[in-house]
Amino acid sequence: MHYDVIVIGAGSMGMAAGYQLAKAGKHVLVIDRYNPPHDQASHHGETRIIRYAYGEGENYVPLLLRARELWAELEKEVHKELLVQVGTINVSRKESTFMQNVIKSAEQYALPLEILTADQTMKRFPGMYVPEDFVSCFEPTAGFLRVEDCVQAYRDRAVHYGATVLVNTPVVRIVPQEQHIEVHTKSSVHTANQIIITTGAWAKEVLQEVDVDLPVTPTRKTFAWYEADDALYGNAHYPTFGYELDDAFYYGFPNDNGAGLKVGRHDGGDALDPNGVREEFNDADAADLTRFLDYYMPQHGPLKFGKTCMYAMTPDEDFIIDQHPDDARIHIAAGFSGHGFKFASVVGEILKDFVVNGKSDLNLTDFSLQRFK
Repeated sequence: MHYDVIVIGAGSMGMAAGYQLAKAGKHVLVIDRYNPPHDQASHHGETRIIRYAYGEGENYVPLLLRARELWAELEKEVHKELLVQVGTINVSRKESTFMQNVIKSAEQYALPLEILTADQTMKRFPGMYVPEDFVSCFEPTAGFLRVEDCVQAYRDRAVHYGATVLVNTPVVRIVPQEQHIEVHTKSSVHTANQIIITTGAWAKEVLQEVDVDLPVTPTRKTFAWYEADDALYGNAHYPTFGYELDDAFYYGFPNDNGAGLKVGRHDGGDALDPNGVREEFNDADAADLTRFLDYYMPQHGPLKFGKTCMYAMTPDEDFIIDQHPDDARIHIAAGFSGHGFKFASVVGEILKDFVVNGKSDLNLTDFSLQRFK
């Protein structure tokens, strides 16, 4: 069958794009090798932080502010809470680049942000330890997204607006022709005027089909849940958090409806083959996360369980949101480097704008493929 657009990869970005395009009246096919939401890539694990005073750089803030508006619109459509505003706290040395970017972006965009000393932080959040020579930045309007609920909401609404979602179907070949683009699966061939490639950890592999060598490295990451006293760590009064230490970066979430105190490690991790067998959460992973919690949140309870996921890392850890350098019918969003989920709503809109208007009104210069030439 022929479509206006085929979206290859239906995780957070692809499903959001499918939703936006179907809502705009496009005849859309969304294809995924699994059945999203699933636990084989980057979008599982219940929750992801959303924050706006951005340590990765103030160039992200306009996208974040639009993302927040779009998440709110989706919540209204599905009559469900997807974004939980518990605040977020970043803890680091004040002179760190990350912390300076948090402060600078808050000032530039008039975002609410409190800079707290170690003592002030621990008085407000008694379950937390902060070294004397560290500071924290508390952002009250930040919080977390319920990831599987978000992806499912986009899927349900995309179908409502007329999209076709084809699951458990890997794409094996992409063939650009003069009049259309062919997308081959093992059992069928579909054609479209334009395609979107949002295949996460498989982006490098898939984009080789259209002669793009994408500098994206799939990387194994770990996170876990611990028993927690709701009076200390419950989401009624405990924020999401990020700890930038001298040799590591950890992040986490409050105890949400009894799930437990969740913590993960953002830096490090081993490169892997997304088609191979991913090593399960192991004793070394547990020891690493528990060591962090023992020192910085010492009143946590026992480990409940841990999981692994894949980041799709770029060399500079910035995103790739662009069009094919030689074929404007092919649109690419990849390399979200472990901080992309919160942007899914706006990336979906950007990709829709690429298809409908040939461009986005947002400044995407820093996310161009050209920077790797």
